[in-house]
Amino acid sequence: MSIPDFPPGAPCWIDLLTRDLDAAKSFYSQLFGWNYEVGDEENDGGYLTATKDGLAVAGLMSNDPDNDYPDVWSTYLRADDIGALADKAEFHGGQVYLPPVEVPEQGRMAMIGDPSGLGVGLWQFAGHTGYQSQGEPGTPAWHELHTRKFESSTKFYSQALGWELEVLSDNDQFRYQTLGSGEQARAGIMDISHFDDPSLAGWKVYFNVADVDQAVVTAVASGGTEISAPMDSDFGRVAVIADPTGAEFYVIAANN
Repeated sequence: MSIPDFPPGAPCWIDLLTRDLDAAKSFYSQLFGWNYEVGDEENDGGYLTATKDGLAVAGLMSNDPDNDYPDVWSTYLRADDIGALADKAEFHGGQVYLPPVEVPEQGRMAMIGDPSGLGVGLWQFAGHTGYQSQGEPGTPAWHELHTRKFESSTKFYSQALGWELEVLSDNDQFRYQTLGSGEQARAGIMDISHFDDPSLAGWKVYFNVADVDQAVVTAVASGGTEISAPMDSDFGRVAVIADPTGAEFYVIAANN
């Protein structure tokens, strides 16, 4: 199994903000077979690293129950120069929610938003060089931005992040562009302006599973919720699940 490579601008890490770390640990262990390594309390607040077969695949951290921020999975994009990239994002109409900060011995992180306010993380490598497995059961499979402002989002990621976008579909029912093309694609941007619910917008994380239907059964039995029932797509069978505190994610059994 080869460790994924991450060109600048590509998704390289994910983490979960959760109000109940113990419940999340139990849920994702049962669903994906994850184990956990606890970080240094002084330097990183006890940040948890989830591992699959000994390889780092995601992070988990506590969400203050007294704030109004929902539990959520976040995607991080690789930055060679995180300060310059944050400035560029702001120059092209985006927002900087968290200016670049040092994570001792690991790297530098920031949080930005596109012109419509949809947030994504930036990560500059040091000791931490992204997730170590991808596309295997229990590991990240795909990253996707759902946006009601398709033109401004695609323009932003092209100009600010340097994405070379490929048009996958461009009609009234389905508008979709990818970072890269074919098997080299790293992420997608989908137009959801035809949906009335604005809460559907944002970055979405997909995890690979061997059997989507069984994954939904396991998730529900472990305290999760089926948000969207398993269905077949051009890229594989897929479903949407929420964990015990409501953080949503996709599971997919990709077509071979």
